[in-house]
Amino acid sequence: MDLLTNRIKEDMKVAMKSGDKARLGVIRLILSAVKQVEVDERITLDNERTLQVLDKMLKQRRESIRQFADAGRDDLVAIEEAEMLVIQDFLPQPLADAEIDAMINEAVAESGAESVKDMGKVMALLRAKMQGRVDMSVVSAKIKAALAGPPL
Repeated sequence: MDLLTNRIKEDMKVAMKSGDKARLGVIRLILSAVKQVEVDERITLDNERTLQVLDKMLKQRRESIRQFADAGRDDLVAIEEAEMLVIQDFLPQPLADAEIDAMINEAVAESGAESVKDMGKVMALLRAKMQGRVDMSVVSAKIKAALAGPPL
């Protein structure tokens, strides 16, 4: 078992003892998602794979927030945003825009990418380094811009 999963379980105990039902519910969702992947793939998740699960959960909530906002359901938007904050507690420190741009430029140079057709090469280099630290759809848009025009 990895350190991140242990940390999540410890936080669950703290939430139980403090009576923080909202946080406890989200932590249980996280552990359930991790367990689902472990059962489906018959593996024990390491930190990197657990980060991928958390990243996927964040992405789902971003999409839900967008849909709820479009439907005028601010009550549901607030719930999703609160869940995102709990999930983000277990992710590494987010990357700043300057760090993202520097990493993209480095990956473009390293991969020899010359056009948007080479975007997959650049994403492959960046995915592991950035997992859980930035919305990958933002990175994707920045890579497209970098490959379409002058360097960032």
